[in-house]
Amino acid sequence: MFGRWLGNRASRVHRTSPLAALRTPADAGVLSCRVLDPVNEPVGHAAFTVSDSMGRKVVAGGTDPYGTFMANVPAGEYRLAVSAEGYRPYRATALVGQNTLASLGDVTLQVAQPPEPPAPGDWEIESAHSSIGFTARHIGLARIHGRFNSFAGAVRIADRMERSAMHVVIDAASIDTGVGMRDDHLRSPDFLDVQRFPTLEFYSERFVHKGGTRWAVTGALSLHGVTRTVTLDTEYLGLGNGVEGEARAACRASTELHRDDYTVSWQTMLARGIAVVGPSIRVELDVQIVPQG
Repeated sequence: MFGRWLGNRASRVHRTSPLAALRTPADAGVLSCRVLDPVNEPVGHAAFTVSDSMGRKVVAGGTDPYGTFMANVPAGEYRLAVSAEGYRPYRATALVGQNTLASLGDVTLQVAQPPEPPAPGDWEIESAHSSIGFTARHIGLARIHGRFNSFAGAVRIADRMERSAMHVVIDAASIDTGVGMRDDHLRSPDFLDVQRFPTLEFYSERFVHKGGTRWAVTGALSLHGVTRTVTLDTEYLGLGNGVEGEARAACRASTELHRDDYTVSWQTMLARGIAVVGPSIRVELDVQIVPQG
């Protein structure tokens, strides 16, 4: 009896369509694949985008921890793009029929070669093609976007990138959120107090390679008379040439600061229980460096 039950159960599992796991509209099908690395291990959280024949994005997301994704899409022809940190992008086309499963099977990503690092020596931030921006919450609702318009920095690239160092100085009074009254308030003793603390400074000599194009740049940030350790989550974008052929290198970086760590608090309003600016501030940098002349 147990043998008959097990056999019947196996038969039921065999007959079950993969579409049974998804609620699929009558005019749609399912597109799926499994993403693997070169040694056949699943690549979890790889990003995928499905576009139609006109190039319009239909669905996007990430693979599950087993490297798999399944998506409902209307019947038609699609382009699939898969990407993951440290791997070359993968692209394919697929035709999805009504109430059918269009599986691309196992997709193997190839390891990407990391971009060439800058040459050892002294480099400087080119402010004309760089930006230091930030995002904060206003009274817990809308986001405030701002930037610092005046800054300078130097980077010493070592023979081993991990031994490099950088120093950035930001003019605190150059803060710019697009609203003059608000900027004046941010410069006041309630916030940055630029008369007492005219600059923000970041110094680092700890570059840690996180794999692929990712680096962690850890250093000391001095703001409002307080110094704290900060790590920049950094993506190295590689080398390029300017209009006149000069060498340059580029990166993107981000971090999150907490106002209380730097005693930047608007005490008058906080005493009334009103948090005018959120407790954390997201900082994002787009930086290009050029050899020092």
